[in-house]
Amino acid sequence: MEPLAERMRPRDLSQFIGQEHLVGQGAVLRQAIEAGKVPSLILWGPPGVGKTTLAHLIARALRKPFYALSAVHAGVRDVREAIENAQKATLFQAKGAVLFLDEIHRFSKSQQDALLAAVEKGTITLIGATTENPSFEVIPALLSRCQVYVLHPLRREQLEALLHRALTEDEVMKHREVELVETEALLLYSGGDARRLLNALELLVTSAPPGQPLRLTNAYVREKIQQNIALYDKEGEQHYDIISAFIKSIRGSDPNAALYWLARMLEGGEDIEFIARRLIILAAEDIGLANPNALLLATAAMDAVRTIGMPEARIVLSECAIYLANSPKSNSAYLAIDRAIALVREGSAFPVPLHLRNAPTHLMRELQYGAGYRYSHDFPGHFVQQDYLPPELKGTCFYEPADNPAENKAREKLGQEWKNWYPYI
Repeated sequence: MEPLAERMRPRDLSQFIGQEHLVGQGAVLRQAIEAGKVPSLILWGPPGVGKTTLAHLIARALRKPFYALSAVHAGVRDVREAIENAQKATLFQAKGAVLFLDEIHRFSKSQQDALLAAVEKGTITLIGATTENPSFEVIPALLSRCQVYVLHPLRREQLEALLHRALTEDEVMKHREVELVETEALLLYSGGDARRLLNALELLVTSAPPGQPLRLTNAYVREKIQQNIALYDKEGEQHYDIISAFIKSIRGSDPNAALYWLARMLEGGEDIEFIARRLIILAAEDIGLANPNALLLATAAMDAVRTIGMPEARIVLSECAIYLANSPKSNSAYLAIDRAIALVREGSAFPVPLHLRNAPTHLMRELQYGAGYRYSHDFPGHFVQQDYLPPELKGTCFYEPADNPAENKAREKLGQEWKNWYPYI
């Protein structure tokens, strides 16, 4: 027997749950389907939100032959064979066929190139499904020939409607006495993925003793599904989205949000050294001179993570994330080096002033290398004013102290030592 998720696949748009912005009454994709003029398109969205189902419904509505390939198993030969079959089908049926490519982001450039001519001629209506940003994963030539439609995660009420429909309409489920008492644990487990939700429901119902009433409570679901598999793909776009949310939460001084995103990564199996490296970068870029100890702690956290590994490394990463979130913030060092690099890239590669040059040989000393250099330790306070920049850049300020206690002290010190030298201080 087919799995519940397959048995519950909608047969027409009236049964489709979610994505009202695309297939609701009057929505753009629904209008195209009803008019029978669907362009080649790419459906971009998270797992289990209806991409494959929409492809089937479109093909059925257009009454065209339907061919499906998965990038996990298909090669260039499979793509060309599907196109050849579509060409043969057009001799006997309506012009064109629908070619559905699941996980199109996994297709190589050569595989995607093989589609161009068929899409251009209308031999196939291409429907690609992807969980990744097509701007990065689909070649420009193919992307320009397709409309991109974004599918949204299913909302709680939509997932609950799917559960109730499965329990009341499915030929197997409706004969079981199941009371859906609570849904939170099931929805958490599903992570918004309708397929995963239905698979979990089927597992819970079919594993229960037949003939006995079943009450689906949160406690029961947690007991039967021991480990909640976090919705996280460490190889895909969420890898970048969640680490971005993590970093921005720390930068924004919100330790609670930082801990949530950290937990998402840890439960998803993210590389703990990757997380630690990003914390080191953040400590230098976003905290910097406001609290130089942050960089020391982040570096120590990397060493600790490497030494002890999981699961104890979670404690180290938690401590580091909380400390960094609570630290005062400054990006002055980050901005300073970027200003200096920008100036160098503009062509400001001036010679080193003679008094700063090394003079290891007699000839160099005759050429005045090192002449006039004043040794700082020979002066009171171990400081003396002299030019360290090329004459062309005298007075140029790259470092501007940020407004925090540590750098306010630095600003005061620089103002005293470099008075009338760097005007901004």
